Amino acid sequence: MHSRGAGISSIPFGMYALILLSLMMCATPPTLAQTETVLYSFCSRTKCSDGVSPFTGLFRDKRGDLYGTTRYGGTKNNGTVFVLNADGTERVLHKFVNDGVDGYDPNPGLVMDTNRNLYGTTYRGGARDYGTVFKISCNGTESILYSFGANASDGLSPASGLIIDKNGNLYGTTSFGGANFYYGTVFEMSPTGTETILYSFAGYGQMDGANPFSSLIMDKDSNLYGTTQYGGANGYGTVFEVNAAGTETVLHSFANDGTDGYYPNAGLIIDAKGDLYGTTYQGGANNAGTVFEIDPSGSEKNLYAFGANPTDGFNPWAGLVRDKPGNLYGTTLYGGANGSNFGTVFRLSSNGTETILHSFAENGTDGYQPYGRLIMDESGNLYGTTAYGGTGASATGGAGTLFKIVP
Repeated sequence: MHSRGAGISSIPFGMYALILLSLMMCATPPTLAQTETVLYSFCSRTKCSDGVSPFTGLFRDKRGDLYGTTRYGGTKNNGTVFVLNADGTERVLHKFVNDGVDGYDPNPGLVMDTNRNLYGTTYRGGARDYGTVFKISCNGTESILYSFGANASDGLSPASGLIIDKNGNLYGTTSFGGANFYYGTVFEMSPTGTETILYSFAGYGQMDGANPFSSLIMDKDSNLYGTTQYGGANGYGTVFEVNAAGTETVLHSFANDGTDGYYPNAGLIIDAKGDLYGTTYQGGANNAGTVFEIDPSGSEKNLYAFGANPTDGFNPWAGLVRDKPGNLYGTTLYGGANGSNFGTVFRLSSNGTETILHSFAENGTDGYQPYGRLIMDESGNLYGTTAYGGTGASATGGAGTLFKIVP
């Protein structure tokens, strides 16, 4: 079966090894006086029946409650779904079990329907151990909507979460499987669990993308956009569009040319003009990853190359969030003012100026290594998670945190 690592020297997901990290670089302008607060440290309960290691972005409801997943922890150490209420109280909504029915190893990216039901995916588990789509009702009851691997052309092993349309249909990607077996799919699922494969990636030989590890976004015309970590004309990943009819277009093929980024792991965001924004894990002028923009015609522009100075962040694993003035916010997995292994939260202004808002530190209370995408509330406050650190007990030096940054 497939496995996903989660350490400093191992890259989650996949059958391919990413190039080893180049720790030659990194840094940014001085950190401003933004305030970071650890709202919750995981594994704070006896024997870690709580979740451990949130590799997740969060979902925030209208009440201000924050929802997410942890990869480990729970009764069987197979991961959890949790909510942190606005009053700071954390509650585990579901503990995954590897029992041949339930999924395990849950992915980032929960969504909620109008009835307050939550939906998400697991990378493994289910009837065939190729992952699931699950639903958690508003009263906390979990049900499996779909187990992947149902037939020879089905998708396998979703590594990202879902999006939901106004009719309650769910959309996502699988990293493997499909009509071409190995290269992954884009799928749609009805609220009752009927799956439709919208597109099967063809892989390298056809100049198509391969192996999407990211969530999708949808525009007002129901076109879907995402990234593949590999494939494309140069083998270093793509940005793609799948229209409502199921036709795929590769908008950009990344190139390891010393300027362009490569290996885009995260999903995209879109502005009112239809411009797409995202990150690459590696590449750029310092081989430390990039922030890029792609206009509707498919023209790409690199907005920032990480590793510009010794305290800059490097290797952004997650995607971005954008405020009304057009500033972009995100995280890097490594780098920052406190050493190469801890990571940062950054802001990139509309003129391309980067500011480090927070450098994480393994100091016994702060978290470190933020894998998940940030979210922003109405006041511009940022929320996110770290996979490690905090005050909770864990053999890895803390089981992760949920944090808030006030601009």
